[in-house]
Amino acid sequence: MDQLMGLGYIVGTALVGLITIGLIFARLYRRSSKELAFVRTGLGGQKVVMDGGAVVLPIFHECVNINMNTLKLEVSRSGADSLITLDRLRVDAVAAFFVRVIPSVEGVASAAQTLGQRTMHPDSLKELVEDKFVDALRAAAVSMGMHQLLDKRGDFIQAVQNAVSEDLLKNGLELESVSLTRLDQTPIKFFDSQNAFDAEGLTKLTQQTQQRARERNEIEQDTAVAIAKKNYEATQLKLNIEKDQTFATLQQQQEVATRDVQQKAEIASITAQREREAQQAKIDAERLVQEAEVEKSRAIRQRQIEADREVQVAKIEQEKQTTLVEQDKQISIAEKSKAQSEAETLAHQARALAAGAEEQIK
Repeated sequence: MDQLMGLGYIVGTALVGLITIGLIFARLYRRSSKELAFVRTGLGGQKVVMDGGAVVLPIFHECVNINMNTLKLEVSRSGADSLITLDRLRVDAVAAFFVRVIPSVEGVASAAQTLGQRTMHPDSLKELVEDKFVDALRAAAVSMGMHQLLDKRGDFIQAVQNAVSEDLLKNGLELESVSLTRLDQTPIKFFDSQNAFDAEGLTKLTQQTQQRARERNEIEQDTAVAIAKKNYEATQLKLNIEKDQTFATLQQQQEVATRDVQQKAEIASITAQREREAQQAKIDAERLVQEAEVEKSRAIRQRQIEADREVQVAKIEQEKQTTLVEQDKQISIAEKSKAQSEAETLAHQARALAAGAEEQIK
């Protein structure tokens, strides 16, 4: 029993020890991320942690956090600090530099060594590298004239990138891109006439300004002449158009009047023709009516004649039939008389024979 209790105590102590070690390990273990890397120095030497983690022991280790995000560092040069160009003019420029720590062990180590915690604070990082950017801008600007800068912004940006990229590598940084957000001529009030460069630039700028003024004046005068000429031509054209419109209106009115007369004549002719046609139609209708009446009378007379003839024929036929009937009647009477006579004769003869017979009997 005592042995079991002793074994349980040992197991419990070991388990508590493991849990304690695990908690300490979890508290001392640091992880990196896609946005944040760190460099651990001290016990065991330098260790760059970009993907994973490492145990950081207080007192024995020191860590430098490195921001892996792309940072925008904006540099502005204007006024007295503006950029001087090849033709000794000045330009105000605002450029945005997009930089990030090179995502490699060497890049992160260089950034930690030369920049420290500045990658976590863009303003502090800008203070450190701004002079490099300004130097690159000045070097690129002085190699090109002002008009070239305006016309070939891409070449200017490429020159700035080429000038600053290699220098940034020493700090473990890489330049992703440069954006020129503003580029304009510096106002004349910022040119120092006591400065040789500015004096030369002022001379050129004055010459260009005066030349532009003369050209602008010539253009304005030419424009005024062209406008006056155009107005004159427009007035002439307008008058010609109005004249043509007047002539066209008069001609149209004349054509309308002529057409109106023609239409009235045509209407009168058509009306007369229609009246003649109506009169002729009336005459034809009356003639047809008269012809119809004559034909009707003739037909009536013809029907009357035929009816009289039929009546006469019927009468003759009736008389004929009556005669025939009478003849038949006379014949019938004659035949009946003859038969009666013959019968009477026979009867007489019979009576005579009967009387003779009686005589003989007696």
